[in-house]
Amino acid sequence: MTAAPAGGYRASGTHHTRVEWIDTDAAGIYHNSTAVRFVEAAEATMMAEHGLHDYFPHAPRVRYEVDFESPLRFGQPITTSVEIEHLGTASMRIQFEIWGEATDGRPRRRAASGSYTTVHISGDHSGDGATSSPWPTEWVTALTRPPRQHQSASRQE
Repeated sequence: MTAAPAGGYRASGTHHTRVEWIDTDAAGIYHNSTAVRFVEAAEATMMAEHGLHDYFPHAPRVRYEVDFESPLRFGQPITTSVEIEHLGTASMRIQFEIWGEATDGRPRRRAASGSYTTVHISGDHSGDGATSSPWPTEWVTALTRPPRQHQSASRQE
């Protein structure tokens, strides 16, 4: 993860879990697609800690990039961290790392890293009516201050 901007705060989140059998192939090595689930769990933690409980229905992913560096195995404990790299007017780039914790004589190793972009949408989500729009001011405030320094952000109507 990169350093926070001078004098700035970067919202972040961490999720701890284990690789489950459903996450693996027959050899017990995790599927690449499982990385998305691990990352979204860390993102959900970050948003909940900042009081943004209505975030996900309004922030689809529009770009996803990942570098796979080492395998994760069934039962292995993992730590996934996310951090906002850039918060724009209507989009946000989040960087992530997935670490396989030490287990069965294997050292702790980074399994994957990357970034993805979300865009704030408003309007009718059921059809073609969803359009990009600026992040709500309350959300920007919530994501640019540590959780203990802001009141719970308003839920988007």
